[in-house]
Amino acid sequence: MPLSSEDLIKLSRLAIDSALEAGRFIASRSGENITVEHKEGGDHIASQVVTEVDYQSNDIIIEGLSPSCKEYDLALLTEEGADDLRRLEKPAFWCVDPLDGTLSFTESVPGYSVSIALVSRQGVPLIGVIYNPVTRKLYSAVRGQGAMLDGERWRPDLSPPYTGRPLTAVFDPSMEESCANYAVIMERLEVIAEKMGLSGVQTMHRGGAVVNACRVLENSPACYFKFPKPADGGGSLWDFAASACIYNELGAIATDFHGEALELNRAESTFMNHRGVMYATSKELAVEVRQWRIDS
Repeated sequence: MPLSSEDLIKLSRLAIDSALEAGRFIASRSGENITVEHKEGGDHIASQVVTEVDYQSNDIIIEGLSPSCKEYDLALLTEEGADDLRRLEKPAFWCVDPLDGTLSFTESVPGYSVSIALVSRQGVPLIGVIYNPVTRKLYSAVRGQGAMLDGERWRPDLSPPYTGRPLTAVFDPSMEESCANYAVIMERLEVIAEKMGLSGVQTMHRGGAVVNACRVLENSPACYFKFPKPADGGGSLWDFAASACIYNELGAIATDFHGEALELNRAESTFMNHRGVMYATSKELAVEVRQWRIDS
């Protein structure tokens, strides 16, 4: 039986409670001398580091969500657990990153968060919940019911005019550190800023994918993108599912790099590198970035 609007509201409250509990636990461990381990992941260190805090936050969230899996016949996918592929069989699945931005957390740098989404078997984000333990901001959305910030209806200013504002480019650490075309990217962004009548380009770094998506919404006009690439990486389902739901409810752009819907329930892999990602505050900006990349 499909989940009703009432079901989604109830499940969103459960996700919020779980995210808040996990986020408060993470905050209580912030600044401690925590051992950093490494796991198999993508092609950058940010996707390979893990700590006991990741696992403990994961346990907190699983404890909170597990009863709903039985009641509503849901699957559960988390970054710190094995993919049992039940997400391909159940009507929907929880998609959890218990501590996105672990590298930032270990460096005591803002940029980490808790992310919980409910995604349909067809890959449509139904619920998105993000909690930032540093700012204590809670972002949430339910499909078809709008987005919320700290429990209040959220309507960020995403539309022009952008008089006097810069274009904000939000980057993963890997973009500046290892992208051979970083200087070219910045030059192209300056061209876009001038074309849109903006005051220049400012950059934001050192965050996980989830916080980066939130930074885009809070610094309009802004974008955050990851190019398609053959190597595993480029973020995973749990990095984008919750923010995609929030973006959809706000009318912002959360697609793959080519402008198609994000594949949030791929059978082949949880990685997103095959199509890349594009987050932007407007369609105009997303089209501009995609176009110059195609031409370059």
